[in-house]
Amino acid sequence: MIKVLLIGNGAREHVIAETVKRSAHNTALFACMKANNPGIASLSDDVLIESYDNMEKIGKFARENSVDFAIIGPEDPLNNGIVDFLKNEGIPSVGPTKSLARLETSKAFTRNLLEKYDIPGNPSFRTFSSLEGIEEFIGGLEGVVVKPDGLTGGKGVMVQGDHFQTKDEAIEHCEKILEKHSSVMVEEKFEGEEFSLQCLCDGITVVATPPVQDHKRRFVDDKGPNTGGMGSYSLEDHSLPFLKREDVAEGLAITRRVAEAIHQETGEYYKGVMYGGFIVTRDGVRLLEYNARFGDPEAMNILPLLKTDFVDICRAIINGTLKDIDIEFEKKATVCKYIVPRGYGLPADHPDAGSTSSKIEVSNTKGVKLYYSSVDKREDGLYMTTSRAIGVVGIADNLDRAEQMAEGAISSIKGSIDHRPDIGTKALIDKRIQHMKEVRG
Repeated sequence: MIKVLLIGNGAREHVIAETVKRSAHNTALFACMKANNPGIASLSDDVLIESYDNMEKIGKFARENSVDFAIIGPEDPLNNGIVDFLKNEGIPSVGPTKSLARLETSKAFTRNLLEKYDIPGNPSFRTFSSLEGIEEFIGGLEGVVVKPDGLTGGKGVMVQGDHFQTKDEAIEHCEKILEKHSSVMVEEKFEGEEFSLQCLCDGITVVATPPVQDHKRRFVDDKGPNTGGMGSYSLEDHSLPFLKREDVAEGLAITRRVAEAIHQETGEYYKGVMYGGFIVTRDGVRLLEYNARFGDPEAMNILPLLKTDFVDICRAIINGTLKDIDIEFEKKATVCKYIVPRGYGLPADHPDAGSTSSKIEVSNTKGVKLYYSSVDKREDGLYMTTSRAIGVVGIADNLDRAEQMAEGAISSIKGSIDHRPDIGTKALIDKRIQHMKEVRG
């Protein structure tokens, strides 16, 4: 029997748990969650509800269950150094050490790494620990992006034209960031279309999974504030409607060079998921950021399509033998739409903001996949919290059908819920295609 420890409690971890249990190996799953996810719990042989800070207790749970390896879902335990701790306990992980997780946890580390090793994809950028020099640097940029140097749950990036309009406002945002963070990064703004490329890495070999496009904006037609992600889609040809084949190849080439550079820089091999957020511009593919784990929601688009045994992939990542495995995905399209409370992502002064826990009724969702995120299963049913509740995923031979499946299932879920009905629709895809035509000229 192969015993796997899964750390994390979101919809991303729910789909990881499902993929582990789909293995042809006799696999036992042990889940460490900071809040009980009923979907993960139903797939697990044993569950520990514990803060990700309590590494001693997590280690004890792993030892008592004689786990063979761990899979780290979210970024917080990576930042806490859980991989290093488990390694000292004799337990390897699919996930980078704290030093290597800086690829996500420190935006300055990643930008400087690309610059030092002459890897393409960087914008013009500078990191500031005070306001000194910011106005002069911003003055030389056509458009501005401002971000804290650290973890922000996917909601910390401020973009000119979206979150603010003038360069004076950009300076004000820098000032606010520096009140809470030790440094702020100021970058050139790129114009183009974004895509997520989640890559599997054993430190030497890097394998791309099908590209996905995420939708961070809260409301239809990409309006409203950034969220953790309202949904995502992928295509049956393992591309995206606005991409050229060379765009994906360019993103993969950058990631392969980053894997090599991070080993040269630290002496450690990166073992886990290297998820690049890229943007296609007039001048080619550029890097927005890296995440050191699967995306949420993007994991829900690609893992259900995985044909190769996931446990074999995990062991190959740990053992450095990924080159010996043929990793395959089904030629299917996917559409993921998140069900959220109506108050999710709204400013504090909005009348619907801060929705309290409310009950939802799930029925007639046959044929789609449901992945639980922030939900609470009680004796009388399923309740939402104030964050994203359920990822609803339609999988079909084409995008139209996958979108219809996801939308149809959501229409049968009752409660004080909201979602983005436009994700995966022809109207929104056509806008992406037209935008990219204009960008490419």
